[in-house]
Amino acid sequence: MFVLDQGTRFVIPRTEMTYPGHSMKLHQNAADPVKSPVDHVMADFEDACPYEFKGPKSRAVMVEALTTLDFGKKVVTVRPNNIHSKFFKEDMEAIMLGAPNRFHGIMLPKTRGADEIKQVSKLLDDLEKRGGWKYRVQIESLIETPHALVHAYEIATASDRMAGLVFGIADFAANLGIRDIVDNQNINFLYSKQACVVAAKAAGLHAVDNVFLRLWKNTDAPERIAELKSELRAKNAGAANLGMDGTWVIHPQQAEIANACFTPTSEQVEEARRVIKLYHEKGGGSMADPKTGEMIDEATIKIALMDLAKGAQAGMVSDAELREWSAKSREITGYDILELMRRVA
Repeated sequence: MFVLDQGTRFVIPRTEMTYPGHSMKLHQNAADPVKSPVDHVMADFEDACPYEFKGPKSRAVMVEALTTLDFGKKVVTVRPNNIHSKFFKEDMEAIMLGAPNRFHGIMLPKTRGADEIKQVSKLLDDLEKRGGWKYRVQIESLIETPHALVHAYEIATASDRMAGLVFGIADFAANLGIRDIVDNQNINFLYSKQACVVAAKAAGLHAVDNVFLRLWKNTDAPERIAELKSELRAKNAGAANLGMDGTWVIHPQQAEIANACFTPTSEQVEEARRVIKLYHEKGGGSMADPKTGEMIDEATIKIALMDLAKGAQAGMVSDAELREWSAKSREITGYDILELMRRVA
């Protein structure tokens, strides 16, 4: 979870859009609320940046974009080259000293273990002090190797700067020797994805699914576009059912469908409200829902609370209402699932 605006706003991203950081045009598109209706943008120094632009060229564009563009309410992060790259330290110095208080987080690629998170956090301590930062930069870590997956919980808890874990399917598949990373990925990578989710949620972080690599062109046949949209929807709906809070996207065309997959419908929000209200009016315990005949107990109410928390992220539920129901659950059970899962700031 990203905690922003001096702790008054929090964001669990449904969509994290990555784009090459050396292109000012792409920065401008990412900042535009109409062209890029996403929760989070991540400008990339690493894999998406051509070799000829690595170093001073891409850093200059990145700093100019961060200091001159208005990204509105989006979470803004930067992916430096990985910590073992010769570019890493100067990437970090360029953005931290050149654009203080203009972005929110670092996306750390190729993370191998908790020590790297601690090293980056210590570096951020120094750069924040030197740059005159007024708030702390948070960290998301890419889980894209078997070693990182095995140590995902240690990575997730290595620093209080940690906000989320992101599953990186391409590098992960390469390490396993898997060629097909698009079709049936929620089955073929079921263990890997859910292990990432479990580690993130155990640490109270958000979990973000990998990109869907197929894009459509305006010149494609309508049937082909419909097919690709259906595949994108199926991939993200499946990831949501594995516990992912959101997904990476690689083009604004993916945003609308992806956002919808990680947002409850208005009917689902109203149903969650109804069930929670009924449960508390009847005094709790285990009971049959008179509308559906299904059994309700405290565990099912926690599922409804999580639906309301997702609705709050989408602006469908007020923070006051979420806190009210959250407090009632805590009063009865002695703990608050929304606080435990860091779904309230």
